[in-house]
Amino acid sequence: MCKFFCTFALNMPKQSAIIVPEGCTRVLLHACCAPCSSAIVEWLLAHQIEPVIYYFNPNIYPLEEYEIRKNESKRHAESLGITWIDDDYAHDAWREDICGLENEPERGKRCELCFYHRLLATAKKAQELGIPYFATTLASSRWKNLEQINRAGFKAQEAVNKTHPDAIRYWAQNWRKDGLQERRNELLKEYHFYNQKYCGCEFSFRIS
Repeated sequence: MCKFFCTFALNMPKQSAIIVPEGCTRVLLHACCAPCSSAIVEWLLAHQIEPVIYYFNPNIYPLEEYEIRKNESKRHAESLGITWIDDDYAHDAWREDICGLENEPERGKRCELCFYHRLLATAKKAQELGIPYFATTLASSRWKNLEQINRAGFKAQEAVNKTHPDAIRYWAQNWRKDGLQERRNELLKEYHFYNQKYCGCEFSFRIS
């Protein structure tokens, strides 16, 4: 785990709205982008939880946009000395998965299936690495439906635990709490992060 002094921890609420699962000291954190993961990573480190960043976002379009967001995520992780894992872009496979839902509105069925596609890969990676908990920075965005994200997370948990019940657990958490939304905005400016203007896929771009 990286060594740094987190002044943010000094200003955290005494009664935290973020509940750490019992025995959780390490988590595979699916990161949708650097701005959304920054405050979460800071919080985890301040609470002696090692985050391993997993970048898997085949929904992002076009490829140039994907590369920008990926590189920003990597830059952030490297600045803190934490492990960062890149997975395949595989946009065509993602398109096949959401086929038939292209005209769904934002926060509709396409979005929930997209969440599941990414979180299933995250759960499988956690299982592969022997990390018992996984979470996602998707749950930090006010533009996303938290219930959809959590349904997708628990569905992914169930899918990978068919042979080993409770081996991998989804950490369902509203990462907008405890001032993390405000801290996100501060870190966005401090790091000069690229701040995307649309969710990521060509369909969200179309209606943005």
